[in-house]
Amino acid sequence: MTSVISLQPPREPLDKRGRPMHDLRISVMDRCNFRCPYCMPKDTFGEGYRFLGTAERLSFAEITRLASIFVDLGVHKLRLTGGEPLLRAGLQELVGDLAALPGVRDVALTTNGVLLARHAEELRAQGLGRVTVSLDSLDPAVFHTMSGGFGNPAEVIEGIEAALAAGLAPIKVNCVVQRGVNDHTLLALVERFRGTRVVVRVIEYMDVGNRNHWDRSRVVPSKELHAMIDARWKLAPIAAGYHGEVAERYGFADGAGEIGFISSVTQPFCGGCTRARLSSEGVLYTCLFATQGLDLRTPLRAGADDAAIEALIRGAWLGRNDRYSEARAEPNAEDTRRKIEMYYIGG
Repeated sequence: MTSVISLQPPREPLDKRGRPMHDLRISVMDRCNFRCPYCMPKDTFGEGYRFLGTAERLSFAEITRLASIFVDLGVHKLRLTGGEPLLRAGLQELVGDLAALPGVRDVALTTNGVLLARHAEELRAQGLGRVTVSLDSLDPAVFHTMSGGFGNPAEVIEGIEAALAAGLAPIKVNCVVQRGVNDHTLLALVERFRGTRVVVRVIEYMDVGNRNHWDRSRVVPSKELHAMIDARWKLAPIAAGYHGEVAERYGFADGAGEIGFISSVTQPFCGGCTRARLSSEGVLYTCLFATQGLDLRTPLRAGADDAAIEALIRGAWLGRNDRYSEARAEPNAEDTRRKIEMYYIGG
């Protein structure tokens, strides 16, 4: 019997470490209405800072076309990020287009929540499945410090409540913890959402970008945060929901929901990372800590067909060897590369 050898490349490319590409994070807006010091400090991103112009950003049609090509390569989860994605006018239309793509199982949104109350119902109607809200403290003074002086926790809570009412549950609340800044307010945040359909995820302070003045002494290890919370409410581990899940999950022993810990600094999870990132001007990045990316906007606007663009994406993923967080944890590790800013490609 003669064997038939297929000359077609496998549908789902694997990178150099055997990792598939299942998640695509799409930044739709490089602007934000906050100036969080760990992301967009206002001493750099002030009134004179030049953000992308409208024509420089991908249109919704271009985003949808690229997303469909990524789906053909194995992506089934799409997350819209920023900057602040809800600053992009008509975002619900993009949500509807992406949710309608064959093969897409999940369309989610990450937001600071200030504008969420006015958009939650329509976003849900257009097919948005989940929302992650950034909220670092319920204390107004601490919140003010960590948002760069913009917004207030009451507005974020209003957005979360509107999202719950619209059916966007469970909602995840991301809290970046910095020693001496907001660590003393964490228990109050956890208590506020215990027993609700909101899952708090506690995140170690990471060295994203180049301008957030990262200092390892301000990192509170997840083990310490776990011990703090467990001393107040007993926790029990929960199995991961899927391969590559970044958060370690724990349930409250009294049945009042769950909490997650994201430990990129002390317990790197590069080995299970299946995420690609697309900037709002159409550059593909294969790591949150990337130093360079692949321009897809130029060939897209030059008339390249889907097969040509798919080949570019496939090649980038096949060549991927990123393991920044693991390398950072190695003895005597030192990294002086200029990384892409987090606001530009989402968290």
